Amino acid sequence: MAYTINKTDGTVVTTITDGTVDNTTSLQLFGKSYSGFGEGLNENLVKLLENGASTSAPSAPLRGELWFDTTTNQIKVYDGTSFKPTGGAKASSLQPTSPSTGDLWLDTDDDQVYAYTGTAWQLVGPVYTKGQTLSGWQIETLASSGGNKVVSSMYVGNIRVAILSKETFTPSASQTGFAEIKSGLTLNSTLGAVFGGSTTSASAVDVSSTTNTSATIIAGGNFLRADAADTTTGALTIDNDTGIVVGDAQELTISVSSNNVTIAQTSQDKDLSFTINDGGVTKTPLAFTGASGNITLTGDVTISGNLNISGEYNSSVSNISTYDDAFIKVNSGNSEADAGLIVETSDTDDARMFYDVSENYWAAGENGTYSQVIRLSDAVADGNANKEKVLKTTAAGLLTVTNVNLAAVGSDITSSTSTSSVAVPTTGQVAKSLQLWGGTTISDDGSNSIAGNRYVETVAPTSGQGSNGDIWFVREA
Repeated sequence: MAYTINKTDGTVVTTITDGTVDNTTSLQLFGKSYSGFGEGLNENLVKLLENGASTSAPSAPLRGELWFDTTTNQIKVYDGTSFKPTGGAKASSLQPTSPSTGDLWLDTDDDQVYAYTGTAWQLVGPVYTKGQTLSGWQIETLASSGGNKVVSSMYVGNIRVAILSKETFTPSASQTGFAEIKSGLTLNSTLGAVFGGSTTSASAVDVSSTTNTSATIIAGGNFLRADAADTTTGALTIDNDTGIVVGDAQELTISVSSNNVTIAQTSQDKDLSFTINDGGVTKTPLAFTGASGNITLTGDVTISGNLNISGEYNSSVSNISTYDDAFIKVNSGNSEADAGLIVETSDTDDARMFYDVSENYWAAGENGTYSQVIRLSDAVADGNANKEKVLKTTAAGLLTVTNVNLAAVGSDITSSTSTSSVAVPTTGQVAKSLQLWGGTTISDDGSNSIAGNRYVETVAPTSGQGSNGDIWFVREA
């Protein structure tokens, strides 16, 4: 009677005739009354014990059958199509040869596990070798008063260098170099650890220290603040022509253009003042008035060089200038030249009083015509002895001259009531007037012989001339 051999799932593997052996599988299956049954059965058991250990896979495997590949020293399982490694890792100091995709290998030299990708061995972990000791990131749980905190610690050579945390907390147990753990990345304080290299931005600068670690590593406390008053012990250089801008409305600017410096008050009609502390009192010696453009100087002004004024002096308070000095000196330091005082008039050359260098005297006048200003020492009492000199009287009131010529002459006195003429008459006019003395109705016969005429001649009158009561004037020839 034949045997029907079934799989676990009920499907038929084969049917074995009595007295025969079946090789449908990798094991020998015996029919009823098969001769040599004992040997074949024992061989089947041995194959099962060694999982078909061979360099070649079983020729008729069933799905789920195990095979120990003696070439790779791996247990493999048949998935219905081919034998696949069972996932066991190969432990050796050398890479396994002829690996299959998914194989694992423990490098016993470095204590690291690799997985075969089908083309190369890829490190699974850890990232450090046995000789490097703990290095890289490690997930840890640290206790705190607020509960356990999960952090990621960075180790180098078995030393914790930094801790990455999502929140700030203080560990309950002592953590060397980490008295407090900040939200973000906290460095080990015992190592003096710092961030090196370049960064495009930073949220804050620690200004607690002013000690520089080198000429290029500057402490935060040595940087000038932009949000608070600060002090610098070094020179502040602005290498830009735009210069300095001060004020919430940028009222004050100091700028440069073509090497020319401009200090500007940019607000309309606002002042620019310079103040000083005089004995505790704030004073403003110099002020520029924005509304008018005027300059106000308060206090004494000392000028060591020349004072050159191209405009004119003007004062809205007074038209009189006063000076404490006894003398005002002009034309100092220049070659000898006419100098003095000019008063503006409607004339082209105005009115002037000046010292005439070429004549060595003071002169005055206007419109380009000037004459000597007479001093007391220029006048004389004796005009006869000092010709062409200005005359003055003596202490007794006397005036001595040689001749007197009168350029302005009067007319005949025509009436005894004529009192308004101030012209000086000549001698002839005086004589004529005497002839007409008494009125213009008296006629002149030319011979002074008419009765009632007034006799004025260079010789005495003769008898028979005139009438009783007439006045006779004899004048010099």
